[in-house]
Parts: sequence; C-alpha cells; structure tokens
Amino acid sequence: MKRIIKLLCLSGTTFGLGAQALLAQSTADLIDPVDLGKLILNAAPSDPVPGYVADRSATASKSGTPILEIPQSVSVVTGEQIEDQGATTLGDTLGYSAGVFAQPFGTDPRFDSPTIRGFNGSEAQYLNGLRILRNLGAPSFEIYSLERVEILKGPASVLYGSGSPGGVINQVQKRAQFLTFGEAGVGLGDPQATEAFVDWNAAVSDTFAARITAVARDSEEDVEELEQQRRYLGLATRWSITPSTELQFLGSYQEDDPITPAGVPFDLVGTGIDEQLRDSYAGDPTDDRSERKNLNLGFQMRHDLDNNWALDANFRYQNFDWDYTGFFVQNAVADGDTINRGGINQLEDSETVNLDLRLSGTVETGAVTHDLLFGMEYLRYDLVDRTEFLNANPISLSNPVRTGADLRGPTFFIVNDLVQEQVAFYAQDEFSTGNWRGSLAIRHDRSEIKGRSGNSLGISEIDQDDTETTGRIGLSYVFDNGVAPYGSYTTSFDPEIGSDIDGNALKPTEGEQWEVGLKWQPDGLDALFTAAIYDLRQQNIPNTVTEGTATGTRQIGEAHSRGLELEGTIDLNNGWSIRGQYTYNQTKVLSGVNEGNELPNAPEQSFGLFANYAFDGGSQLGGLELGGGVRFIDNRFGDAGNTLGLEGVTLLDVRASYQVRENLNMSLNITNLTDQAYVANCGPFGCFFGDGRTLQARVTYQW
Repeated sequence: MKRIIKLLCLSGTTFGLGAQALLAQSTADLIDPVDLGKLILNAAPSDPVPGYVADRSATASKSGTPILEIPQSVSVVTGEQIEDQGATTLGDTLGYSAGVFAQPFGTDPRFDSPTIRGFNGSEAQYLNGLRILRNLGAPSFEIYSLERVEILKGPASVLYGSGSPGGVINQVQKRAQFLTFGEAGVGLGDPQATEAFVDWNAAVSDTFAARITAVARDSEEDVEELEQQRRYLGLATRWSITPSTELQFLGSYQEDDPITPAGVPFDLVGTGIDEQLRDSYAGDPTDDRSERKNLNLGFQMRHDLDNNWALDANFRYQNFDWDYTGFFVQNAVADGDTINRGGINQLEDSETVNLDLRLSGTVETGAVTHDLLFGMEYLRYDLVDRTEFLNANPISLSNPVRTGADLRGPTFFIVNDLVQEQVAFYAQDEFSTGNWRGSLAIRHDRSEIKGRSGNSLGISEIDQDDTETTGRIGLSYVFDNGVAPYGSYTTSFDPEIGSDIDGNALKPTEGEQWEVGLKWQPDGLDALFTAAIYDLRQQNIPNTVTEGTATGTRQIGEAHSRGLELEGTIDLNNGWSIRGQYTYNQTKVLSGVNEGNELPNAPEQSFGLFANYAFDGGSQLGGLELGGGVRFIDNRFGDAGNTLGLEGVTLLDVRASYQVRENLNMSLNITNLTDQAYVANCGPFGCFFGDGRTLQARVTYQW
C-alpha cells in the first residue's frame, strides 16, 4: 500500500510540475513578466497521504481547511500508519491518538466502542461524513477498506448534528483514482487467523475510474471456542462528467458472524489466574448464533459554479440486519468456581437514509475573506429490534461442560419499533484577514421520533419532537513560523432513540465545550504538533442499568470532563515516521444517580508513542522497515457506579516489513508483545480481557 500511495502522490506531483512548466512558459511569453509567487496544488482532503502527517481534514470543516487553521482539536490516522500498525479494527487504529481510549472493552468483534474525552463514542461514528446510525452502538466496519480515520474532538453538532459531545470519528473509504494500480495478499495470524485481500484500481479512461476492495478473513480470539468469519466487498467509482462536475459512487457489503466472549465474573479477577480467565469461555458454542449483514450505497457529487462557488451532495443508504444469541455472566461467584450466567437474544433490522447538501463559496468584504458554507441535512432511521435476556444453566470454571446451556425465558425484554426523521439547516463562515483566522457557525435541528418502545414492564407510544440550535465560534492567529494559538466554544445536541427503564421517552443529550490550544507546523519539516486544554459538559447521559430483574437505560444527569492533550506526528527525510500522544483527563458526574463518580472507561492519563524506520534503499538493509510502539492506559472504573476498579497497563507493539523485490512485500506485526493479561473493562455483565499477544504475518504483491 505504501508503494500505491507513493504512485498516487507522484502522479499529483507530475501534474503540478506540468502546470508549473506551463505557467513558466506563459509568463515568458508576456512582454512584462510578473512574479506570480509559488504555485501550490492541494489534493482533496480525502485523498491518500504519504507518511503519518496529514495537513488537511475531510471532517473538521467540510471545506478542506488546513488543520493548522482550525480552532478545534483534530487527529488524522493516515492509511500508511494504519498499515504500519497492522490494524484490523477501529480500536487498533486509534490506539495512538490523543483524547481517545481506543478499546475500553478489549477487542469486541461486534462493535467498536472508544471513548472520546471521557464520553462514549460508540454512537459518534461516521462513514464518509455521514453518521453510522445504530441504537446500540455502531457496528464494526472493515478497516482495510479505509483511506484514513479522522477524529474531530469536542462537540461537532454544528456540522454533523447528532453525535457524542466528546467528538466524532469519521472513517473515510478508499476512492477511485485516475491511475491504474493494485495489490493482493494473504495473511496468517496467532491466535489462528487466515485472510486474503485485494485492492485494485483501474483508470478506465481519462474521465472514469473504478476501484474494488475485497477481504475474506477467518479468525479466532484468545478464547478458542469463538471463531469469526468476515467477507467484505467494496466498490468505488469516479466519473468526471464534465470539467466542472464529478460523481463518485461508494458502496460496500459486509457479512460476518461476530460473537463476543461471555466475560468473567469480577470476583475471579485478580485471584492469580488471569491468564486462565482470559482463555476461558462461559458461553456455549451449541447456543451461540450470529448472522450480520451490512449494506452501504453512497454517492458524492460536486459541481463547480462560476466565481469560486460549488454545490456538493453526499448521500448514503444503509441496510443493517443482525440476528444474535450470546452470553453474559454475573459478577458474584460464591464458591470460586461456579459461574452464574445468562443469555442475550438480539433481533435487529434497520434502514438509514442520510443526505447532506452544501453550497460553498468565497466572498471578500474589504480586507476580510469569507469562505462560506450553507447546508441542509436530512436523516431517516427506521428501526425494529428486540433484545431478550434469558436464563441459562451455570457453568464450572474448572470443568466446563458445553452441550447446551438450556436457554429459557425471556426474563426481561426490550423492544423498539421506531422511525426517526431529522432535518437541519446550517451555515458556516471561515473568515481570514492577515494572520487572523476565525470560524462562526450555526445550525438548527428538528427531530421527530415516532413509534413504539418499551420493555417487559410496559410498551409506550412514542411521539417525540425535539428542536435545538447549536453553534461554534473560534479564533486563531497563524504566525509566520507556523505557530497557531486558538480558542473556541462549541455546543452539541443529540436526540436519543427509545425509552428508559421506566418506559419514558429518552431526552436529547446536550453538550458544551471551551477549548484553547496551540498548533505548530514548522517550516521545512513535515510535522504537526498540537496541544489542547478543554472543559466539556454533557447533560442527560444514558447508561445501562440493572434494577431487580430489569435491565435498561437510565439518564444520569450532568457530567463534566476537562483535560490536556498533547499530540505530534512527524515524517523525517532520514526514514523516520513518528506519532506520539499524552492525555490527561478528569471526569466527574455532577448530578443524578452517580453524583460525584468518575465516568466509566475514562482513564485519567494515557500515553502512546509509535515509530517506524525505513532503511535507505541504497544501503545493505534497503527495503527493510522496523518499528514499534508503547501504550500506557491508567487506572479507571468499568462501571458508572465506580464499584469495579481496573488497574493500569503498559503494552508494547512491534513490526517489521521487507520489500523482497519491487512488487513483493512481507510484513509481521506483534501487538502486546509481552502477553500482558489485563482486564480491559468490568461492568454489570462481567469483565472482559484485552487481547493477549497477537501475531499477524502478511505477504503482499503490488502492481
């Protein structure tokens, strides 16, 4: 993939050199030549980036504004870094990003549930700028299909409407390019894993290109009884209909059967048998069942108008279907061996339609330049789901018998048959004068949720209308040496779907944040360094609670998060690529059931440093790359009640790759090199371990 990225960048450079030569010739033909300065040709913010440093974001402003000039914290994980880390999940990808706790539940093949600035980010995930809407957390998406992952930290409702106040995570798919290239490969892993993958791009003509991405993967976890299969097919096309009009298609179909470990009781953790617990399974393969299908069909269209104005349309249809039966455990173990457990049966079917229409352009008012953006967003989410909690026979830890768990019930169920429609209008003014950069934005949302929602205790008719106006104001000053201090204030609004444990319609969550920071993009060095201090609050936070035999949602009141984030990425000409981060985050529940507690899955401190070195091609070790990283995660609580405390952990990762010949590459990634047995999370449904030592070897052929 690195060779592909270099080819794409080389083609852009060649185009730029040709344009400069043409400009030079045109200038020479003039009678009175004028110095036009440096000609800069910028790639689209969704295009491939060589190395680890991205200077633009497709997420932060929807306008491709340089990250240096955005008065809010933004992190971009490029395709090259994803490859170097050997990432196969979103959690793998985000492990070295500031402000993000990437895998609070370990590696769960069902979903990715990172926390951002202390707040749950499972429902703040986007694909190509449009929300992946799901009532119980976004489903995992194939990482090999992505060009980059971007994290916009802090409330982002002014551009994206719904989402966590901690921020949004935007996964950007690989796009068709006007260049023919490809790669195909196979991989093996331990725990047992086999995979095959292909990424093929064809420039069919000067105006049409197509790209196919496919993955087939079979894998196990530390728990040998759990096997996962995934089949992914992605198609991207790009059609330059006219010199001023371009249409892109972005489609994908993913079919998998994820089963998560049943967890282990909290009473057994820390008793000296953690490695045994990590490999144990309290469920039963006889009863396990998972069939999941996820279809995405999207279009992006851009039409350039006269006088530097343009129209953009972004559309995606998603169909999601999942039938699932799995297990959970209870945390108390009276005799140290007998694990009481239950079953979960989940039936879910949903459809989502997302549309984002934008008009953008530039106007001058005296010495001030205004980059204006006007938009309209429409979202429709059709949901039918039923979650059943079942009784199951207990199981022995020392002598498990797995011939069926006698699932029966349900003891409690939750049902939804709902339709959400949300319409929003927004406007943004990014203004500049001299070295000053400013941003003003406002958005008005109206959401309607109708249907039926409830549980065993009662089912209610839902007819809920919510309206809210959110905004953002930010200001920065870009010094000539590449230093840019900034400050901003942002707000968020997110309608919650469904009802609480008492059958009442959930209230929308609301958030606000103050942030000040400093960014530095030094001249003559391919690097970006950022520092941010923030103060963030959210109201009406939903949490899963168990009260008697009932399990459901309770909104806990208001929570406060504040902290410091330091992050740096750098690509050096001598072969080094480095990314590092340090995060300090304090959280506290200000009102509600858990007043005074910390938020769950919110470590106070985290640190990560990842580096890769590519030996010079002319040396005896030319073609060899070596790299690795260290990650530290501080103490934290796994539950909202702060009764289940978790110890901190330090993890080591290493990698190596070798370009055997021009088109053939071999690579090896090892995560958790020292095989630390650590608990990633503890909650009402048991404790879950992080991955042990994982090896992944790949052979890739490129053309």
